Amino acid sequence: MQLTPIGIIHSPYRERGDAPRQGRLSDNEVTLEIFSQFVDGLKDITRSSRIIVLYWADRANRDVLQSRTPFSDVPVGVFTSRSPNRPNPIAFCVADLIRREGRRLIVRGVDALDGSPLLDIKTYAPAIDAIPDATHVSRSPTPENMPHG
Repeated sequence: MQLTPIGIIHSPYRERGDAPRQGRLSDNEVTLEIFSQFVDGLKDITRSSRIIVLYWADRANRDVLQSRTPFSDVPVGVFTSRSPNRPNPIAFCVADLIRREGRRLIVRGVDALDGSPLLDIKTYAPAIDAIPDATHVSRSPTPENMPHG
């Protein structure tokens, strides 16, 4: 398997402690610079108000299999968390597409560190990407907060 970055992310976040816990928690603008060979893939991108940004968390710890969340001191498996530390640190954010400037997309809602490799962009489609009846328990499950169904 080989991943080919389609661009690079320019953000105000230089170090891990600078980035917000989740991109949606920040109003900072971030620039997605698309490499010239992939610019044709941006055709009609401004039809969307939001996009899914997939990037490589290149400074993550790839040996971590359990992590604490902001909601509990009890570690959970990385596959049940949003931690950037994981065997394959593929990260994603749903970003507001503010504008396009040639091969640059100016977005809001991305938590990537400056210089992170951009892997892909997908259109956010509310009809298929938003699942209103999905459940998630943000703390260790107890009989009181277990999802039903």
